[in-house]
Amino acid sequence: MFTLFQKTAAACSKNITEAYSTSFSLGIKTLGRALHEPVYGIYGMVRYADEIVDTFHDFDKKYLLQKFKHDTFQAIEQGISLNPVLYSFQKAVNDYHIPLNLIEAFFKSMEMDLYETSHGRVSYDEYIYGSAEVVGLMCLKVFTNGDEEMYQKLEPSARALGAAFQKVNFLRDMKSDFDERGRVYFPGIDFANFREETKKQIEEEVANDFRIAYEGIIQLPASARAGVMLAYAYYIRLFQKIRKVPVHRIKEARIRVSDIHKIFMLVETLAMQQLGLPRAEFERL
Repeated sequence: MFTLFQKTAAACSKNITEAYSTSFSLGIKTLGRALHEPVYGIYGMVRYADEIVDTFHDFDKKYLLQKFKHDTFQAIEQGISLNPVLYSFQKAVNDYHIPLNLIEAFFKSMEMDLYETSHGRVSYDEYIYGSAEVVGLMCLKVFTNGDEEMYQKLEPSARALGAAFQKVNFLRDMKSDFDERGRVYFPGIDFANFREETKKQIEEEVANDFRIAYEGIIQLPASARAGVMLAYAYYIRLFQKIRKVPVHRIKEARIRVSDIHKIFMLVETLAMQQLGLPRAEFERL
Protein backbone atom coordinates (compact mmCIF):
# COMPACT_ATOMS: atom_id res chain seq x y z
CA MET A 1 0.00 0.00 0.00
CA PHE A 2 2.86 2.38 0.76
CA THR A 3 4.08 1.84 -2.80
CA LEU A 4 0.67 2.98 -4.04
CA PHE A 5 0.98 6.12 -1.90
CA GLN A 6 4.42 6.82 -3.39
CA LYS A 7 3.08 6.39 -6.91
CA THR A 8 0.10 8.68 -6.37
CA ALA A 9 2.32 11.32 -4.72
CA ALA A 10 4.73 11.19 -7.67
CA ALA A 11 1.78 11.43 -10.08
CA CYS A 12 0.57 14.54 -8.26
CA SER A 13 3.90 16.35 -8.75
CA LYS A 14 3.96 15.26 -12.38
CA ASN A 15 0.44 16.61 -12.93
CA ILE A 16 1.42 19.94 -11.35
CA THR A 17 4.41 20.25 -13.68
CA GLU A 18 2.40 19.41 -16.78
CA ALA A 19 -0.38 21.81 -15.81
CA TYR A 20 1.93 24.75 -15.10
CA SER A 21 4.74 24.40 -17.65
CA THR A 22 4.62 22.86 -21.11
CA SER A 23 8.29 23.63 -21.74
CA PHE A 24 9.63 22.04 -18.55
CA SER A 25 7.30 19.06 -18.95
CA LEU A 26 8.74 18.39 -22.40
CA GLY A 27 12.25 18.77 -21.05
CA ILE A 28 11.64 16.32 -18.20
CA LYS A 29 10.19 13.75 -20.61
CA THR A 30 13.53 13.66 -22.45
CA LEU A 31 15.55 13.05 -19.27
CA GLY A 32 16.54 9.50 -18.37
CA ARG A 33 13.52 7.74 -16.87
CA ALA A 34 15.13 7.46 -13.41
CA LEU A 35 15.37 11.26 -13.26
CA HIS A 36 11.69 11.97 -13.94
CA GLU A 37 10.28 11.42 -10.47
CA PRO A 38 12.83 13.47 -8.47
CA VAL A 39 12.72 16.40 -10.91
CA TYR A 40 8.91 16.40 -10.88
CA GLY A 41 9.18 16.35 -7.09
CA ILE A 42 11.41 19.42 -7.07
CA TYR A 43 9.24 21.33 -9.53
CA GLY A 44 6.01 20.54 -7.70
CA MET A 45 7.24 22.01 -4.42
CA VAL A 46 8.78 25.18 -5.86
CA ARG A 47 5.75 25.76 -8.08
CA TYR A 48 3.32 25.59 -5.16
CA ALA A 49 5.44 27.89 -2.99
CA ASP A 50 5.52 30.39 -5.85
CA GLU A 51 1.77 30.03 -6.28
CA ILE A 52 1.20 31.03 -2.66
CA VAL A 53 2.97 34.37 -3.03
CA ASP A 54 1.73 35.09 -6.55
CA THR A 55 -1.99 34.27 -6.48
CA PHE A 56 -3.39 33.61 -2.99
CA HIS A 57 -4.44 37.24 -2.58
CA ASP A 58 -7.62 36.49 -0.58
CA PHE A 59 -5.69 34.57 2.08
CA ASP A 60 -2.94 35.20 4.63
CA LYS A 61 -0.03 34.53 2.30
CA LYS A 62 2.61 35.06 4.98
CA TYR A 63 1.01 32.42 7.21
CA LEU A 64 0.51 29.97 4.36
CA LEU A 65 4.11 30.32 3.18
CA GLN A 66 5.48 29.91 6.72
CA LYS A 67 3.36 26.80 7.22
CA PHE A 68 4.40 25.38 3.86
CA LYS A 69 8.06 26.01 4.74
CA HIS A 70 7.66 24.39 8.17
CA ASP A 71 5.89 21.39 6.66
CA THR A 72 8.58 21.07 3.99
CA PHE A 73 11.44 20.85 6.47
CA GLN A 74 9.42 18.57 8.73
CA ALA A 75 8.79 16.24 5.80
CA ILE A 76 12.51 16.18 4.99
CA GLU A 77 13.43 15.44 8.61
CA GLN A 78 10.82 12.73 9.11
CA GLY A 79 10.98 11.24 5.60
CA ILE A 80 7.21 11.32 5.26
CA SER A 81 4.32 13.70 4.64
CA LEU A 82 0.65 13.21 3.89
CA ASN A 83 0.96 16.18 1.53
CA PRO A 84 1.82 14.39 -1.73
CA VAL A 85 3.77 17.37 -3.07
CA LEU A 86 5.96 17.51 0.02
CA TYR A 87 6.34 13.74 0.11
CA SER A 88 7.70 13.76 -3.44
CA PHE A 89 10.01 16.68 -2.66
CA GLN A 90 11.43 15.22 0.54
CA LYS A 91 12.11 11.95 -1.26
CA ALA A 92 14.18 13.78 -3.88
CA VAL A 93 16.01 15.75 -1.16
CA ASN A 94 16.81 12.68 0.92
CA ASP A 95 17.60 10.34 -1.99
CA TYR A 96 19.98 12.79 -3.66
CA HIS A 97 21.33 14.59 -0.57
CA ILE A 98 20.17 18.04 -1.64
CA PRO A 99 21.68 20.56 0.82
CA LEU A 100 19.18 22.22 3.14
CA ASN A 101 20.80 25.62 2.65
CA LEU A 102 19.52 25.60 -0.96
CA ILE A 103 15.97 25.11 0.31
CA GLU A 104 16.42 27.84 2.92
CA ALA A 105 17.59 30.26 0.21
CA PHE A 106 14.59 29.35 -1.94
CA PHE A 107 12.10 30.14 0.81
CA LYS A 108 13.91 33.36 1.62
CA SER A 109 13.31 34.56 -1.95
CA MET A 110 9.66 33.52 -1.75
CA GLU A 111 9.36 35.54 1.47
CA MET A 112 10.85 38.54 -0.35
CA ASP A 113 7.92 38.40 -2.77
CA LEU A 114 5.58 39.09 0.14
CA TYR A 115 6.98 42.56 0.78
CA GLU A 116 9.47 43.56 -1.94
CA THR A 117 8.01 45.34 -4.98
CA SER A 118 11.31 46.68 -6.31
CA HIS A 119 14.96 45.75 -5.97
CA GLY A 120 18.43 47.20 -5.73
CA ARG A 121 21.31 45.19 -7.13
CA VAL A 122 22.05 43.33 -3.88
CA SER A 123 18.47 42.23 -3.21
CA TYR A 124 17.99 41.41 -6.92
CA ASP A 125 21.02 39.09 -6.94
CA GLU A 126 19.87 37.50 -3.68
CA TYR A 127 16.38 36.99 -5.12
CA ILE A 128 17.69 35.46 -8.35
CA TYR A 129 19.91 33.08 -6.39
CA GLY A 130 17.14 31.85 -4.12
CA SER A 131 14.29 31.74 -6.62
CA ALA A 132 16.11 30.26 -9.60
CA GLU A 133 19.79 29.38 -9.20
CA VAL A 134 19.20 27.04 -6.26
CA VAL A 135 16.51 25.20 -8.24
CA GLY A 136 19.14 24.53 -10.90
CA LEU A 137 21.48 23.31 -8.17
CA MET A 138 18.82 20.99 -6.73
CA CYS A 139 18.34 19.46 -10.16
CA LEU A 140 22.11 19.23 -10.64
CA LYS A 141 22.29 17.16 -7.44
CA VAL A 142 19.87 14.74 -9.08
CA PHE A 143 21.70 14.74 -12.41
CA THR A 144 25.15 14.12 -10.89
CA ASN A 145 23.75 11.50 -8.48
CA GLY A 146 26.46 11.61 -5.82
CA ASP A 147 29.38 12.60 -8.04
CA GLU A 148 30.52 15.55 -5.93
CA GLU A 149 33.44 16.41 -8.21
CA MET A 150 31.11 16.77 -11.20
CA TYR A 151 28.62 18.75 -9.12
CA GLN A 152 31.26 21.27 -8.06
CA LYS A 153 32.56 21.56 -11.62
CA LEU A 154 29.11 22.24 -13.09
CA GLU A 155 27.75 24.40 -10.26
CA PRO A 156 28.54 27.76 -11.96
CA SER A 157 26.79 26.67 -15.15
CA ALA A 158 23.74 25.39 -13.28
CA ARG A 159 23.45 28.69 -11.45
CA ALA A 160 23.84 30.63 -14.69
CA LEU A 161 21.13 28.57 -16.36
CA GLY A 162 18.68 29.18 -13.53
CA ALA A 163 19.51 32.89 -13.59
CA ALA A 164 19.04 33.12 -17.37
CA PHE A 165 15.65 31.38 -17.20
CA GLN A 166 14.47 33.67 -14.43
CA LYS A 167 15.61 36.88 -16.11
CA VAL A 168 13.90 35.87 -19.35
CA ASN A 169 10.76 35.21 -17.30
CA PHE A 170 11.05 38.69 -15.81
CA LEU A 171 11.24 40.24 -19.28
CA ARG A 172 8.39 38.07 -20.60
CA ASP A 173 6.13 38.77 -17.59
CA MET A 174 7.10 42.38 -16.93
CA LYS A 175 3.60 43.70 -17.63
CA SER A 176 1.74 41.14 -15.51
CA ASP A 177 4.25 41.38 -12.65
CA PHE A 178 3.69 45.13 -12.51
CA ASP A 179 -0.05 45.25 -13.22
CA GLU A 180 -1.11 42.30 -11.06
CA ARG A 181 1.49 42.26 -8.27
CA GLY A 182 3.09 45.70 -8.36
CA ARG A 183 6.54 44.18 -8.83
CA VAL A 184 9.51 45.25 -10.93
CA TYR A 185 12.36 42.81 -10.45
CA PHE A 186 15.17 44.44 -12.43
CA PRO A 187 17.24 46.66 -10.12
CA GLY A 188 16.62 50.38 -10.28
CA ILE A 189 13.98 50.09 -13.02
CA ASP A 190 10.91 52.30 -13.17
CA PHE A 191 8.30 50.42 -15.21
CA ALA A 192 6.83 53.62 -16.66
CA ASN A 193 10.25 54.75 -17.88
CA PHE A 194 11.71 51.41 -19.01
CA ARG A 195 13.92 52.28 -22.02
CA GLU A 196 15.55 50.48 -24.96
CA GLU A 197 19.03 51.14 -23.60
CA THR A 198 18.16 49.48 -20.29
CA LYS A 199 16.54 46.54 -22.09
CA LYS A 200 19.73 45.99 -24.11
CA GLN A 201 21.87 46.05 -20.95
CA ILE A 202 19.65 43.38 -19.38
CA GLU A 203 19.79 41.32 -22.57
CA GLU A 204 23.58 41.35 -22.57
CA GLU A 205 23.58 40.10 -19.00
CA VAL A 206 21.16 37.32 -19.93
CA ALA A 207 23.19 36.36 -23.01
CA ASN A 208 26.30 35.99 -20.85
CA ASP A 209 24.38 33.74 -18.43
CA PHE A 210 23.32 31.56 -21.36
CA ARG A 211 26.92 31.26 -22.61
CA ILE A 212 28.14 30.09 -19.21
CA ALA A 213 25.20 27.69 -18.91
CA TYR A 214 25.82 26.10 -22.31
CA GLU A 215 29.37 25.13 -21.37
CA GLY A 216 27.98 23.13 -18.47
CA ILE A 217 25.05 21.57 -20.31
CA ILE A 218 27.32 19.85 -22.84
CA GLN A 219 29.22 18.27 -19.93
CA LEU A 220 26.15 16.85 -18.19
CA PRO A 221 25.67 13.07 -17.99
CA ALA A 222 23.93 11.69 -21.07
CA SER A 223 20.82 10.89 -19.00
CA ALA A 224 20.27 14.59 -18.29
CA ARG A 225 21.80 16.39 -21.28
CA ALA A 226 18.95 16.21 -23.81
CA GLY A 227 16.27 17.28 -21.35
CA VAL A 228 18.24 20.27 -20.10
CA MET A 229 19.17 21.18 -23.67
CA LEU A 230 15.50 21.21 -24.63
CA ALA A 231 14.60 23.62 -21.82
CA TYR A 232 17.61 25.69 -22.87
CA ALA A 233 16.46 25.66 -26.50
CA TYR A 234 13.00 26.87 -25.52
CA TYR A 235 14.36 29.75 -23.49
CA ILE A 236 16.89 30.69 -26.15
CA ARG A 237 14.07 30.93 -28.69
CA LEU A 238 11.93 32.95 -26.28
CA PHE A 239 14.89 35.22 -25.51
CA GLN A 240 15.51 35.79 -29.22
CA LYS A 241 11.87 36.82 -29.69
CA ILE A 242 12.12 39.24 -26.77
CA ARG A 243 15.32 40.78 -28.17
CA LYS A 244 13.55 41.56 -31.43
CA VAL A 245 10.58 43.37 -29.94
CA PRO A 246 10.66 47.02 -28.81
CA VAL A 247 10.24 48.03 -25.18
CA HIS A 248 6.63 49.14 -25.65
CA ARG A 249 5.68 45.56 -26.65
CA ILE A 250 7.27 44.19 -23.47
CA LYS A 251 5.19 46.68 -21.50
CA GLU A 252 1.97 45.85 -23.36
CA ALA A 253 1.84 42.06 -23.70
CA ARG A 254 3.40 38.75 -22.72
CA ILE A 255 5.81 37.29 -25.29
CA ARG A 256 5.47 33.55 -25.79
CA VAL A 257 6.54 30.58 -27.91
CA SER A 258 3.64 28.57 -29.34
CA ASP A 259 3.06 24.97 -28.23
CA ILE A 260 3.54 23.79 -31.83
CA HIS A 261 6.92 25.51 -31.90
CA LYS A 262 7.82 23.81 -28.61
CA ILE A 263 7.07 20.39 -30.12
CA PHE A 264 9.22 21.28 -33.14
CA MET A 265 12.08 22.24 -30.81
CA LEU A 266 11.72 18.91 -28.98
CA VAL A 267 12.18 16.95 -32.19
CA GLU A 268 14.98 19.20 -33.40
CA THR A 269 16.88 19.15 -30.12
CA LEU A 270 16.67 15.37 -29.82
CA ALA A 271 17.95 15.00 -33.39
CA MET A 272 20.84 17.37 -32.69
CA GLN A 273 21.69 15.43 -29.53
CA GLN A 274 21.78 12.11 -31.37
CA LEU A 275 23.97 13.56 -34.11
CA GLY A 276 26.23 15.31 -31.61
CA LEU A 277 25.74 18.70 -33.29
CA PRO A 278 25.45 22.11 -31.59
CA ARG A 279 22.42 24.26 -32.33
CA ALA A 280 23.39 27.32 -34.34
CA GLU A 281 21.52 29.84 -32.18
CA PHE A 282 23.55 28.77 -29.15
CA GLU A 283 26.67 29.88 -30.95
CA ARG A 284 25.23 33.25 -32.00
CA LEU A 285 24.64 34.60 -28.49
